[in-house]
Amino acid sequence: MRAIAWLLALFAAAVAVALLAGSNHSTVTVFWPPYRVDLSLNLVLLLTALLFIALHLALKGLTALFAMPQQAQRWRLQQKERAAHAALLDAYSHLLAGRFLRARKAAEIALRQENALLTSGHPMAHGDKLRALAHLITAESAQSLQDHATRDTHLQLALDNTAQRNSQDSQETREGVQLRAARWALDDRDADAALQWLDALPVGASRRTLALRARLKATRLARQTLPALETARLLAKHRAFSPAAAQSILRGLALELVNAAHDPAQLQRAWDELEHAERLLPEVATQAAQRLSNLQGDASLARQWLLPIWEQMVLAPPDQQHAYSLKLVRALEASFSSADSPLDLPWLHRIEAAQQRHPRDAQLQYLAGMVCMRHQLWGKAQLLLGQSTPQLDDTGLRRNAWRALATLAALRSDTEAEQDAYRQLAKL
Repeated sequence: MRAIAWLLALFAAAVAVALLAGSNHSTVTVFWPPYRVDLSLNLVLLLTALLFIALHLALKGLTALFAMPQQAQRWRLQQKERAAHAALLDAYSHLLAGRFLRARKAAEIALRQENALLTSGHPMAHGDKLRALAHLITAESAQSLQDHATRDTHLQLALDNTAQRNSQDSQETREGVQLRAARWALDDRDADAALQWLDALPVGASRRTLALRARLKATRLARQTLPALETARLLAKHRAFSPAAAQSILRGLALELVNAAHDPAQLQRAWDELEHAERLLPEVATQAAQRLSNLQGDASLARQWLLPIWEQMVLAPPDQQHAYSLKLVRALEASFSSADSPLDLPWLHRIEAAQQRHPRDAQLQYLAGMVCMRHQLWGKAQLLLGQSTPQLDDTGLRRNAWRALATLAALRSDTEAEQDAYRQLAKL
């Protein structure tokens, strides 16, 4: 379309010139004593145009001639800048390829090229950033080669090059250097140094996914379970993990927090630190209740923690109960067997209702039998334990069931049944 427009404009100009020149009979007379020169006006206009073009080309040529030294200098500076950039790219490529010595040498070449431009009075517009990245690559190569002295030297130089810069690029470069330093500290298993580097980050940078991942590793390495749990919650909120992985990490940290308690008060504080969703995890709730029973804490409080898990198990399909039903049964049994545990009739009703709803569940039969025995319902306890014992898969539960049957037989003075129970117990 543009070509057609230019062609039409060219034809229009040709027609205008033809109309003007074809009917123009004017002349221009030049008097140069003793001469007189008569020239056509068209010729004078043509000569004037040619003279203007010649003068313009001459001036342009002179300008280009006098600008050649500056262009030569600019070309040399451009070549040095290209050499610095090429060396930096080579250093990064060698670093990715695992050629750490070559990466260090290429980064040092980039630093020399940039320093040559700086000393010549022609600094690069982004020389500080290039210098910081070159030092960072050199430090990264030294870290891979376990040359900690060289690493620390270039790390400090990279920080110095971005220390007093107010631009956004310099700030981001400094944050990247600090994150890499934290990563190196984690590689050296130095959790305290890693946390110091992460604490030095600005507030916004410290909440980025990369910084949170590093903080999670550092806190876990330092065995700071509660800060690690809080960091994992932020990562899960930012969707840094898949839902299954996030739940697994939160579950593991919650279990660590529970297992770290050494008295009931400390365990209560740890439980209060957990979020509602974490308390509903079966593994966490059962472990907390079991831990409270082992620490001789309040058994009713342990059963209160287990109540949501119990409701989940009762409502869950049978194929999904086996994953945590054994731990739940053990935790409830431990809470009921506590010496100072009061009788709890609501739990007796709950367990009986669940056992009637799932009459073939051996673990529920066992738990109901143990609770009935706790409430001195000897006949019902003997019936339920006798039905569940042959079907129990867990050796520990089967051993407790035979021991309970032996105790019940002794209470009713049935020596033969008692001896049989002890024989079965001895086989286990």
